Amino acid sequence: MLGTIFMLALRSIRRHLLRSFLTILGIVIGVSAVVSMVTLGKATTAAVQEQISALGTNILQIRPGQGFGRGGGGSAPQNFKPDDVTAIQQQIGGVVAVAPQAQTSATAIYEGANWSTTVNGTTDAYFKVQPWPLKSGRTFSTAEEKAGKAVCIIGSTVEKNLFRNTDALDKRFRVGGISCDVIGTLTTRGQAGFGGDQDDVVIMPIKTVQRRFTGSTDIRMILVGVDQAYATSQVQTTLTSLLRERRHITGDKEDDFNIFDTKQISDTLTGTTTLLTRIVAAVAAISLVVGGIGIMNIMLVSVTERTREIGIRLAIGAVASEVLMQFLVEAVVLSCIGGIIGLLLAQLVIAAATPLMQVPWTFDPQINLFAFLISAAIGVVFGYFPARRAAGLNPIDALRHE
Repeated sequence: MLGTIFMLALRSIRRHLLRSFLTILGIVIGVSAVVSMVTLGKATTAAVQEQISALGTNILQIRPGQGFGRGGGGSAPQNFKPDDVTAIQQQIGGVVAVAPQAQTSATAIYEGANWSTTVNGTTDAYFKVQPWPLKSGRTFSTAEEKAGKAVCIIGSTVEKNLFRNTDALDKRFRVGGISCDVIGTLTTRGQAGFGGDQDDVVIMPIKTVQRRFTGSTDIRMILVGVDQAYATSQVQTTLTSLLRERRHITGDKEDDFNIFDTKQISDTLTGTTTLLTRIVAAVAAISLVVGGIGIMNIMLVSVTERTREIGIRLAIGAVASEVLMQFLVEAVVLSCIGGIIGLLLAQLVIAAATPLMQVPWTFDPQINLFAFLISAAIGVVFGYFPARRAAGLNPIDALRHE
Protein backbone atom coordinates (compact mmCIF):
# COMPACT_ATOMS: atom_id res chain seq x y z
CA MET A 1 0.00 0.00 0.00
CA LEU A 2 2.74 2.44 0.98
CA GLY A 3 4.54 1.71 -2.28
CA THR A 4 1.40 2.53 -4.26
CA ILE A 5 0.95 5.78 -2.34
CA PHE A 6 4.58 6.66 -3.03
CA MET A 7 4.16 6.06 -6.77
CA LEU A 8 1.00 8.19 -6.79
CA ALA A 9 2.95 10.99 -5.07
CA LEU A 10 5.73 10.85 -7.68
CA ARG A 11 3.14 10.84 -10.50
CA SER A 12 1.49 13.94 -9.04
CA ILE A 13 4.85 15.71 -8.73
CA ARG A 14 5.80 14.85 -12.34
CA ARG A 15 2.47 16.18 -13.53
CA HIS A 16 3.43 19.69 -12.36
CA LEU A 17 7.25 19.74 -12.55
CA LEU A 18 7.74 23.52 -12.64
CA ARG A 19 5.31 24.11 -9.80
CA SER A 20 6.91 21.32 -7.77
CA PHE A 21 10.38 22.81 -8.32
CA LEU A 22 9.27 26.29 -7.26
CA THR A 23 7.58 24.72 -4.24
CA ILE A 24 10.76 23.02 -2.99
CA LEU A 25 13.02 25.98 -3.83
CA GLY A 26 12.76 27.31 -0.28
CA ILE A 27 13.79 23.91 1.10
CA VAL A 28 16.70 23.70 -1.36
CA ILE A 29 18.00 27.14 -0.39
CA GLY A 30 17.47 26.52 3.31
CA VAL A 31 19.22 23.15 3.43
CA SER A 32 22.12 24.29 1.26
CA ALA A 33 22.57 27.49 3.30
CA VAL A 34 22.53 25.71 6.66
CA VAL A 35 24.91 22.93 5.58
CA SER A 36 27.26 25.38 3.81
CA MET A 37 27.41 27.84 6.70
CA VAL A 38 27.94 25.20 9.38
CA THR A 39 30.55 23.30 7.37
CA LEU A 40 32.48 26.45 6.41
CA GLY A 41 32.22 27.70 10.00
CA LYS A 42 33.71 24.48 11.33
CA ALA A 43 36.43 24.61 8.67
CA THR A 44 37.27 28.19 9.71
CA THR A 45 37.42 27.13 13.36
CA ALA A 46 39.73 24.25 12.46
CA ALA A 47 41.96 26.62 10.46
CA VAL A 48 42.17 29.05 13.40
CA GLN A 49 43.05 26.22 15.78
CA GLU A 50 45.73 25.01 13.37
CA GLN A 51 47.24 28.48 13.08
CA ILE A 52 47.27 28.94 16.85
CA SER A 53 48.73 25.47 17.41
CA ALA A 54 51.52 26.42 14.99
CA LEU A 55 52.59 28.96 17.59
CA GLY A 56 53.04 26.07 19.99
CA THR A 57 51.21 24.80 23.03
CA ASN A 58 51.96 25.84 26.61
CA ILE A 59 53.55 29.10 25.51
CA LEU A 60 53.25 32.45 27.25
CA GLN A 61 53.91 35.65 25.27
CA ILE A 62 54.99 38.60 27.40
CA ARG A 63 54.73 42.09 25.88
CA PRO A 64 55.07 45.59 27.34
CA GLY A 65 51.85 47.60 27.52
CA GLN A 66 48.26 46.61 28.27
CA GLY A 67 47.60 44.98 24.89
CA PHE A 68 49.18 44.28 21.53
CA GLY A 69 49.45 48.00 20.90
CA ARG A 70 50.59 50.90 23.01
CA GLY A 71 47.06 51.67 24.19
CA GLY A 72 45.80 54.74 26.00
CA GLY A 73 47.27 58.17 25.69
CA GLY A 74 50.06 57.92 28.24
CA SER A 75 53.77 57.36 27.80
CA ALA A 76 55.10 54.34 25.94
CA PRO A 77 55.49 51.24 28.12
CA GLN A 78 58.98 50.31 29.28
CA ASN A 79 60.61 47.53 27.27
CA PHE A 80 62.12 44.48 28.90
CA LYS A 81 65.84 44.07 29.59
CA PRO A 82 68.18 41.03 29.38
CA ASP A 83 68.12 40.82 33.19
CA ASP A 84 64.36 40.17 33.04
CA VAL A 85 64.97 37.14 30.82
CA THR A 86 67.63 35.83 33.21
CA ALA A 87 65.31 36.33 36.20
CA ILE A 88 62.51 34.37 34.51
CA GLN A 89 64.87 31.52 33.66
CA GLN A 90 66.25 31.30 37.20
CA GLN A 91 63.28 32.14 39.41
CA ILE A 92 60.18 30.68 37.72
CA GLY A 93 59.44 26.98 38.12
CA GLY A 94 58.09 24.95 35.22
CA VAL A 95 59.84 27.00 32.54
CA VAL A 96 61.41 24.95 29.75
CA ALA A 97 63.01 27.78 27.77
CA VAL A 98 62.85 31.58 27.51
CA ALA A 99 63.31 33.31 24.15
CA PRO A 100 63.72 37.12 24.08
CA GLN A 101 62.89 38.94 20.85
CA ALA A 102 63.90 42.26 19.32
CA GLN A 103 62.28 43.12 16.00
CA THR A 104 62.77 45.63 13.23
CA SER A 105 62.08 45.98 9.51
CA ALA A 106 64.74 46.02 6.82
CA THR A 107 65.25 45.51 3.10
CA ALA A 108 67.01 42.30 2.09
CA ILE A 109 69.05 42.33 -1.15
CA TYR A 110 70.58 39.47 -3.15
CA GLU A 111 71.95 39.78 -6.70
CA GLY A 112 69.55 42.52 -7.78
CA ALA A 113 66.50 41.08 -6.04
CA ASN A 114 65.23 42.96 -3.00
CA TRP A 115 62.50 42.25 -0.47
CA SER A 116 61.21 44.21 2.53
CA THR A 117 60.96 41.86 5.49
CA THR A 118 60.92 41.56 9.29
CA VAL A 119 64.19 40.98 11.13
CA ASN A 120 63.67 39.01 14.32
CA GLY A 121 66.50 38.92 16.82
CA THR A 122 66.32 36.02 19.27
CA THR A 123 68.28 33.09 20.72
CA ASP A 124 68.44 29.38 20.01
CA ALA A 125 65.75 28.95 22.71
CA TYR A 126 63.25 30.35 20.19
CA PHE A 127 63.26 27.00 18.38
CA LYS A 128 62.83 25.10 21.65
CA VAL A 129 59.86 27.16 22.80
CA GLN A 130 57.74 26.73 19.66
CA PRO A 131 57.60 23.99 17.02
CA TRP A 132 59.13 25.45 13.87
CA PRO A 133 61.46 22.88 12.31
CA LEU A 134 64.19 23.77 9.87
CA LYS A 135 63.95 22.75 6.22
CA SER A 136 67.73 22.78 5.92
CA GLY A 137 70.82 23.94 7.80
CA ARG A 138 71.17 24.52 11.54
CA THR A 139 70.33 26.94 14.33
CA PHE A 140 72.67 29.39 16.10
CA SER A 141 75.68 28.14 18.02
CA THR A 142 76.49 29.46 21.49
CA ALA A 143 79.58 31.24 20.14
CA GLU A 144 77.55 32.98 17.41
CA GLU A 145 74.97 34.19 19.94
CA LYS A 146 77.57 35.54 22.37
CA ALA A 147 79.62 37.24 19.66
CA GLY A 148 76.60 38.63 17.81
CA LYS A 149 77.69 37.12 14.50
CA ALA A 150 75.93 38.17 11.28
CA VAL A 151 74.31 34.81 10.61
CA CYS A 152 70.64 34.22 9.89
CA ILE A 153 67.85 31.71 9.33
CA ILE A 154 65.28 32.76 6.75
CA GLY A 155 61.60 31.98 6.19
CA SER A 156 60.23 30.45 3.01
CA THR A 157 58.75 33.76 1.75
CA VAL A 158 62.13 35.49 1.92
CA GLU A 159 63.81 32.48 0.31
CA LYS A 160 61.29 32.41 -2.53
CA ASN A 161 61.47 36.14 -3.31
CA LEU A 162 65.23 36.63 -2.90
CA PHE A 163 66.88 33.41 -4.02
CA ARG A 164 64.15 32.14 -6.34
CA ASN A 165 65.53 29.07 -8.12
CA THR A 166 68.82 28.84 -6.19
CA ASP A 167 69.54 27.16 -2.85
CA ALA A 168 69.72 29.82 -0.13
CA LEU A 169 71.80 27.76 2.31
CA ASP A 170 75.35 29.08 2.82
CA LYS A 171 74.63 32.12 0.63
CA ARG A 172 75.43 35.67 1.73
CA PHE A 173 73.03 38.59 1.24
CA ARG A 174 72.52 42.08 2.64
CA VAL A 175 69.94 42.88 5.32
CA GLY A 176 69.74 46.61 5.93
CA GLY A 177 73.34 47.72 6.25
CA ILE A 178 75.02 44.40 7.04
CA SER A 179 75.95 41.23 5.17
CA CYS A 180 74.44 38.05 6.55
CA ASP A 181 75.31 34.36 6.01
CA VAL A 182 72.35 31.99 5.65
CA ILE A 183 72.92 29.05 8.02
CA GLY A 184 69.39 27.64 7.84
CA THR A 185 66.00 27.82 6.14
CA LEU A 186 62.62 27.32 7.80
CA THR A 187 59.69 25.14 6.77
CA THR A 188 56.56 26.92 5.53
CA ARG A 189 54.24 28.01 8.31
CA GLY A 190 51.57 30.07 6.54
CA GLN A 191 49.41 32.93 7.71
CA ALA A 192 49.44 33.99 11.34
CA GLY A 193 46.32 33.77 13.53
CA PHE A 194 46.08 37.58 13.58
CA GLY A 195 47.03 38.11 9.94
CA GLY A 196 50.42 38.58 8.32
CA ASP A 197 52.86 36.14 6.79
CA GLN A 198 54.84 34.19 9.39
CA ASP A 199 57.29 33.01 6.72
CA ASP A 200 58.30 36.58 5.84
CA VAL A 201 61.08 36.76 8.42
CA VAL A 202 64.85 36.79 8.84
CA ILE A 203 65.91 35.39 12.23
CA MET A 204 69.26 36.54 13.61
CA PRO A 205 71.03 36.37 17.01
CA ILE A 206 69.46 38.98 19.28
CA LYS A 207 72.80 40.66 20.04
CA THR A 208 73.35 41.18 16.30
CA VAL A 209 69.97 42.88 15.90
CA GLN A 210 70.46 45.00 19.02
CA ARG A 211 73.93 46.20 18.00
CA ARG A 212 73.44 46.65 14.26
CA PHE A 213 69.74 47.58 13.97
CA THR A 214 67.97 48.79 17.15
CA GLY A 215 71.02 50.28 18.92
CA SER A 216 69.79 49.22 22.38
CA THR A 217 69.39 46.17 24.58
CA ASP A 218 65.60 46.58 24.70
CA ILE A 219 63.48 43.45 24.30
CA ARG A 220 60.01 43.87 22.78
CA MET A 221 58.66 40.40 23.53
CA ILE A 222 59.54 37.33 25.58
CA LEU A 223 58.36 33.83 24.73
CA VAL A 224 58.19 31.46 27.69
CA GLY A 225 57.85 27.71 27.09
CA VAL A 226 56.05 25.96 29.96
CA ASP A 227 56.57 22.34 30.94
CA GLN A 228 53.57 20.16 30.04
CA ALA A 229 53.39 19.02 33.67
CA TYR A 230 52.63 22.60 34.78
CA ALA A 231 49.45 24.59 34.24
CA THR A 232 50.15 27.76 32.26
CA SER A 233 47.77 29.69 34.54
CA GLN A 234 49.93 28.95 37.58
CA VAL A 235 53.13 29.94 35.78
CA GLN A 236 51.39 33.09 34.50
CA THR A 237 50.49 34.13 38.06
CA THR A 238 54.08 33.66 39.22
CA LEU A 239 55.40 35.56 36.20
CA THR A 240 53.07 38.46 36.90
CA SER A 241 54.31 38.74 40.48
CA LEU A 242 57.97 38.62 39.39
CA LEU A 243 57.58 41.24 36.65
CA ARG A 244 55.56 43.57 38.89
CA GLU A 245 58.38 43.42 41.41
CA ARG A 246 61.10 44.01 38.80
CA ARG A 247 59.15 46.88 37.18
CA HIS A 248 58.36 48.45 40.58
CA ILE A 249 54.58 48.17 40.27
CA THR A 250 53.02 48.29 43.72
CA GLY A 251 49.58 48.36 45.31
CA ASP A 252 46.57 48.60 43.01
CA LYS A 253 48.59 50.07 40.17
CA GLU A 254 47.83 48.34 36.84
CA ASP A 255 50.40 46.17 35.10
CA ASP A 256 52.34 47.85 32.30
CA PHE A 257 52.83 44.51 30.58
CA ASN A 258 50.62 41.75 29.25
CA ILE A 259 50.95 37.98 29.35
CA PHE A 260 49.12 36.09 26.61
CA ASP A 261 48.46 32.39 26.87
CA THR A 262 48.27 30.81 23.39
CA LYS A 263 45.74 28.27 24.68
CA GLN A 264 43.47 31.04 25.94
CA ILE A 265 43.76 32.83 22.58
CA SER A 266 42.84 29.59 20.79
CA ASP A 267 39.84 28.99 23.07
CA THR A 268 38.62 32.58 22.61
CA LEU A 269 38.90 32.55 18.82
CA THR A 270 37.33 29.09 18.62
CA GLY A 271 34.42 30.22 20.79
CA THR A 272 33.91 33.32 18.66
CA THR A 273 33.90 31.49 15.33
CA THR A 274 31.58 28.80 16.74
CA LEU A 275 29.12 31.44 17.97
CA LEU A 276 29.15 33.24 14.62
CA THR A 277 28.59 29.93 12.82
CA ARG A 278 25.53 29.20 14.96
CA ILE A 279 24.09 32.67 14.39
CA VAL A 280 24.54 32.46 10.62
CA ALA A 281 23.10 28.92 10.56
CA ALA A 282 20.08 30.08 12.56
CA VAL A 283 19.45 32.91 10.09
CA ALA A 284 19.82 30.49 7.16
CA ALA A 285 17.38 28.08 8.83
CA ILE A 286 14.61 30.68 8.53
CA SER A 287 14.44 29.89 4.81
CA LEU A 288 13.53 26.30 5.75
CA VAL A 289 10.44 27.60 7.54
CA VAL A 290 9.62 29.74 4.50
CA GLY A 291 10.01 26.65 2.32
CA GLY A 292 7.65 24.72 4.59
CA ILE A 293 5.01 27.44 4.27
CA GLY A 294 5.39 27.22 0.49
CA ILE A 295 4.80 23.46 0.59
CA MET A 296 1.68 23.89 2.73
CA ASN A 297 0.35 26.56 0.36
CA ILE A 298 0.83 24.42 -2.76
CA MET A 299 -0.61 21.33 -1.07
CA LEU A 300 -3.75 23.30 -0.17
CA VAL A 301 -4.00 24.36 -3.81
CA SER A 302 -3.51 20.73 -4.85
CA VAL A 303 -6.30 19.59 -2.52
CA THR A 304 -8.64 22.17 -4.08
CA GLU A 305 -7.69 21.13 -7.62
CA ARG A 306 -8.15 17.43 -6.87
CA THR A 307 -11.33 17.66 -4.84
CA ARG A 308 -13.31 15.67 -7.39
CA GLU A 309 -10.57 13.00 -7.53
CA ILE A 310 -10.68 12.73 -3.74
CA GLY A 311 -14.48 12.39 -3.83
CA ILE A 312 -14.26 9.54 -6.35
CA ARG A 313 -11.68 7.69 -4.22
CA LEU A 314 -13.82 8.06 -1.10
CA ALA A 315 -16.97 7.01 -3.00
CA ILE A 316 -15.41 3.75 -4.27
CA GLY A 317 -14.25 2.64 -0.86
CA ALA A 318 -11.07 4.52 0.12
CA VAL A 319 -10.92 5.41 3.80
CA ALA A 320 -9.99 8.84 5.15
CA SER A 321 -6.65 7.60 6.52
CA GLU A 322 -5.55 6.49 3.03
CA VAL A 323 -6.36 9.90 1.56
CA LEU A 324 -4.53 11.60 4.42
CA MET A 325 -1.52 9.34 3.90
CA GLN A 326 -1.47 10.06 0.15
CA PHE A 327 -1.20 13.82 0.55
CA LEU A 328 1.12 13.57 3.54
CA VAL A 329 3.52 11.31 1.61
CA GLU A 330 3.39 13.71 -1.33
CA ALA A 331 4.40 16.62 0.94
CA VAL A 332 7.20 14.56 2.52
CA VAL A 333 8.49 13.43 -0.88
CA LEU A 334 8.59 17.05 -2.06
CA SER A 335 10.54 18.07 1.05
CA CYS A 336 12.97 15.14 0.77
CA ILE A 337 13.67 15.89 -2.89
CA GLY A 338 14.35 19.51 -1.90
CA GLY A 339 16.61 18.29 0.91
CA ILE A 340 18.64 16.06 -1.42
CA ILE A 341 19.07 18.84 -4.00
CA GLY A 342 20.01 21.24 -1.21
CA LEU A 343 22.70 18.85 0.09
CA LEU A 344 24.20 18.49 -3.40
CA LEU A 345 24.15 22.25 -3.91
CA ALA A 346 25.81 22.74 -0.51
CA GLN A 347 28.72 20.48 -1.48
CA LEU A 348 29.26 22.53 -4.65
CA VAL A 349 29.23 25.77 -2.65
CA ILE A 350 31.67 24.35 -0.07
CA ALA A 351 34.01 23.00 -2.77
CA ALA A 352 34.08 26.44 -4.43
CA ALA A 353 34.40 28.46 -1.19
CA THR A 354 37.10 26.54 0.69
CA PRO A 355 39.94 27.38 -1.75
CA LEU A 356 38.95 31.05 -1.69
CA MET A 357 38.79 31.11 2.13
CA GLN A 358 41.97 28.99 2.39
CA VAL A 359 40.37 26.58 4.85
CA PRO A 360 40.32 22.76 4.73
CA TRP A 361 37.29 21.05 3.17
CA THR A 362 35.71 18.48 5.47
CA PHE A 363 32.53 16.45 5.03
CA ASP A 364 30.39 16.53 8.16
CA PRO A 365 27.91 13.60 8.04
CA GLN A 366 26.09 14.80 11.15
CA ILE A 367 25.03 18.21 9.83
CA ASN A 368 24.13 16.70 6.44
CA LEU A 369 21.94 14.02 8.03
CA PHE A 370 20.42 16.56 10.44
CA ALA A 371 19.54 18.97 7.60
CA PHE A 372 17.94 16.16 5.57
CA LEU A 373 15.87 14.96 8.55
CA ILE A 374 14.75 18.53 9.22
CA SER A 375 13.61 18.87 5.60
CA ALA A 376 11.62 15.62 5.93
CA ALA A 377 10.13 16.82 9.23
CA ILE A 378 9.05 20.06 7.56
CA GLY A 379 7.17 17.99 4.98
CA VAL A 380 5.33 16.18 7.78
CA VAL A 381 4.53 19.33 9.79
CA PHE A 382 3.46 21.57 6.93
CA GLY A 383 1.86 18.79 4.88
CA TYR A 384 -0.36 17.48 7.68
CA PHE A 385 -2.96 20.25 7.59
CA PRO A 386 -3.61 20.03 3.81
CA ALA A 387 -3.67 16.20 4.06
CA ARG A 388 -6.12 16.32 6.95
CA ARG A 389 -8.30 18.74 5.02
CA ALA A 390 -8.34 16.35 2.04
CA ALA A 391 -9.19 13.37 4.26
CA GLY A 392 -12.05 15.29 5.90
CA LEU A 393 -13.88 16.08 2.67
CA ASN A 394 -17.45 14.83 2.35
CA PRO A 395 -17.62 12.44 -0.65
CA ILE A 396 -20.93 13.87 -1.90
CA ASP A 397 -19.71 17.48 -1.70
CA ALA A 398 -16.43 16.47 -3.33
CA LEU A 399 -18.19 14.82 -6.26
CA ARG A 400 -20.30 17.94 -6.82
CA HIS A 401 -17.15 20.15 -6.92
CA GLU A 402 -16.36 21.70 -10.29
